[in-house]
Amino acid sequence: MSKRYKILLVILIALLGTLVFLEANQKDPVNWYPSYSNKDKIPLGTYAFFNELKKQAPQIEEVNVPPFEFLKYGDIKPGAYFFIGNFLMFDKAEAEQLLAWVNKGNTLFLSSNNFSTTLLDTLKLSQKSRVRKNGLENLPQYQLVNPKLKLDSWHTFRKDKEIIHFNEIDTLNQQVLGLVQIKDEDLEKTEESINFIEAPFGQGKIYIHSSPEVFSNFFLLSSEKQYAYTQNAISYVDLNEDNFYWDNHYSGGKTINTSPLYILLNNKYLKWAYYFILIGAVLFVFFEGKRKQQSIPVRNPLKNKTYEYTQTIAGMYLERKDHTGIAHKMIDQFYHELRLKYHINTQNSNSNLINDIANKTNHSTEEVKELIDFLQLQQHNKMISKEELKKINKRITNFKH
Repeated sequence: MSKRYKILLVILIALLGTLVFLEANQKDPVNWYPSYSNKDKIPLGTYAFFNELKKQAPQIEEVNVPPFEFLKYGDIKPGAYFFIGNFLMFDKAEAEQLLAWVNKGNTLFLSSNNFSTTLLDTLKLSQKSRVRKNGLENLPQYQLVNPKLKLDSWHTFRKDKEIIHFNEIDTLNQQVLGLVQIKDEDLEKTEESINFIEAPFGQGKIYIHSSPEVFSNFFLLSSEKQYAYTQNAISYVDLNEDNFYWDNHYSGGKTINTSPLYILLNNKYLKWAYYFILIGAVLFVFFEGKRKQQSIPVRNPLKNKTYEYTQTIAGMYLERKDHTGIAHKMIDQFYHELRLKYHINTQNSNSNLINDIANKTNHSTEEVKELIDFLQLQQHNKMISKEELKKINKRITNFKH
């Protein structure tokens, strides 16, 4: 290895070492992904809420399969079914299965920013989003309506976020349980919107909540008082019921099989070790492989010897003065070219052969007939002279050109 390569290698290793050091000491960015999984300790996970809920409802059962499958094939008993997620997009069959279960006297609690159109249409609801008109930061605030559950003050989600609310509800059959607004100290009165309703359905009840962030780790742990809102909101569900089902399918808490490479790249230290090995392999190939690489010999392509071969064969015939053999070979070669170039079947009868040649060579039928008759005559001639051979060659050459 030359001195120049050694210097470059030292500089490269120093740069890589510095990069690894800076990356290893850098704080991980906050993950604001709205998973709402009971296994996630990220800000928008529900680890804290789920563990507190288990203390009040020890009979809680986690459901990892889609609700359609659980309700149709699972051993589900009367009770409450709790869903939380950024999206609760039930399809028609799934929504019908859930509503049929509620109709039997069960409780369904749904908390999400986005509900399926099928569910909203069935319950005669409509959703809308809103942001602050006179400011850059949107801090949602929440309050309950029931005097027994109403809080002393609005509870704030201290992260910029648009509010999702219900702008249309069935006022004859549905009851408003909670409100949401955007914090704005510049206004004397802020615009309040509905975010929590109770919808009776058959013999059961559906609680629909459009602010799932109030169940998140970030909301509950940002202040000691925050848990009061969440606790009062969930109190509409009887936690003493024999069966309380927590959905993991829509919250992202279901078990996911991940590949070894996925796990490797999701760990900062393993990821950089993997990259370092790859870079080392590239450097090894660049320096060591270049030094030991053998030159590849140049192999010239085989030359086309057809012309020389033809000359040799022709010379043998000329030397033996076999004019008849040469003439027959010339005629055979002419027919071969007709088959190869014009795709003409030379085994056809004379009339068909003559017509085919005339149509494809722009020669008149008379010219073609005269040439074919002449060649067929020569094919039956067992003694062709040198002059006749020249004549055959001339007529074939003239026909081609």
